[in-house]
Amino acid sequence: MATPGSDLPLEDGEPPPPNSPGAPWTQVKEEGPLSRPEAALTPETEVLGTDGEGSMHSAAEEPERRRKKGPAPKMLGTELCSVCGDKASGFHYNVLSCEGCKGFFRRSVMKGAQYVCRGAGHCHMDMYMRRKCQLCRLRKCHQAGMREQCVLSEEQLRKKKGRRQQQKGAGGEVAAAPGAPPAPHAPRRAGSAQPPAGAHDPAAVAAQQQCNKRSFSDQPKVTPWPLGTDPNSREARQQRFAHFTELAIISVQEIVDFAKQVPGFLQLTREDQIALLKACTIEIMLLETARRYNHETESITFLKDFTYSKDDFHRAGARGGWGFSGGCGGAGTSPDALRVPGGRGGSQGVGSDPPPAPCVFPPGLQVEFINPIFEFSRAMRRLQLDDAEFALLIAIDMFSADRPNVQQHGQVEALQLPYVEALHAYTLIKRPQDRLMFPRMLMKLVALRTLSSVHSEQVFALRLQDKKLPPLLSEIWDVHE
Repeated sequence: MATPGSDLPLEDGEPPPPNSPGAPWTQVKEEGPLSRPEAALTPETEVLGTDGEGSMHSAAEEPERRRKKGPAPKMLGTELCSVCGDKASGFHYNVLSCEGCKGFFRRSVMKGAQYVCRGAGHCHMDMYMRRKCQLCRLRKCHQAGMREQCVLSEEQLRKKKGRRQQQKGAGGEVAAAPGAPPAPHAPRRAGSAQPPAGAHDPAAVAAQQQCNKRSFSDQPKVTPWPLGTDPNSREARQQRFAHFTELAIISVQEIVDFAKQVPGFLQLTREDQIALLKACTIEIMLLETARRYNHETESITFLKDFTYSKDDFHRAGARGGWGFSGGCGGAGTSPDALRVPGGRGGSQGVGSDPPPAPCVFPPGLQVEFINPIFEFSRAMRRLQLDDAEFALLIAIDMFSADRPNVQQHGQVEALQLPYVEALHAYTLIKRPQDRLMFPRMLMKLVALRTLSSVHSEQVFALRLQDKKLPPLLSEIWDVHE
């Protein structure tokens, strides 16, 4: 059993190029519930890191260039659109872009438009070609980092406008991270003991959004799902193993990204940060899996374009279908990848909408684990939770003081309490007639503990079978030689 803090440094650093010896994870571009909010949650983000020799040092020793301070810089008027090169009007859907590309992306998402390219999909996008090839223009929007979840429907826009008017009428607006769903607020009645529901909602939701920033940039880096081959062949098994392993590693990265954005997490000691991350990772993955569950097709979607049905997981998990002989895809990923970087979210990921953090069944699951996961996802769907509720549940789950190797139990409990109170207040506002909704949500955290225990047993069985996981996953799930 690894001791917290030994092999899982919480640091900021640049990974070596992908596919190089010892590469800690698949390198990705910095693009924006667990994608990047258009503005940082806090003016300053504390950083823990290591020097070149691997020794720990504090945030105060980090170079100033690694710390984000103050608000985002103002537009100078000379910025260019990241899509077509025209004059940019601001950050739209997480990307510096012009009004034309902003409107084009919104219309395409709202209509679910399907375009065709006459140039084999290789058109160079500029101010001229943007009018000629809509498919390549939309692809360039995605490559630049525009996020579909930032596009609000007409109904969402009306609700957002109504909430803003309500907040103004209640005595002022509460600032939230741009791009994050507005936190629910209601006028506080005199003598009410209700905690401020918005105290942590914006931060938790924006933190969960932080963690899908790799949605578009990572997709080409993931080993493709094997098609057209014998599903039981060694090559197909190894390819499935590489595919799911790489997605699981991205999930861990997203969860670390989410954690570092949650107010209070970086106040903990390095040892407690590691202990909490190691304990909650699989549970947050399962919550994100439930958030992406599609009851009509009985499937989940990961990174927007990776959709899997129950049959897919059965085929991958049954009869040794994971291909655990090692040496595939993410098997070279280093445990040093588990870091909580400061300011920049691209160096390690874990988190959106909440989350949001982030999201795939990790290697090691067997058939016995698949059905309970889908049952849990169906049960979560029946609750009809929104992104704020998912983000708060994830934060509550993260700050669980009874985790193994947690040292400062009182501090962790104190950090958890505001999120519990915020979730309780939010449910009272959103569902005033359903007083049992809040305890139902908390009971789902109990169900997560059960699923986590089942997962631990199955991962431990890999060690008995001399199966190998990538070092990062082995470290976070305590599977050691």
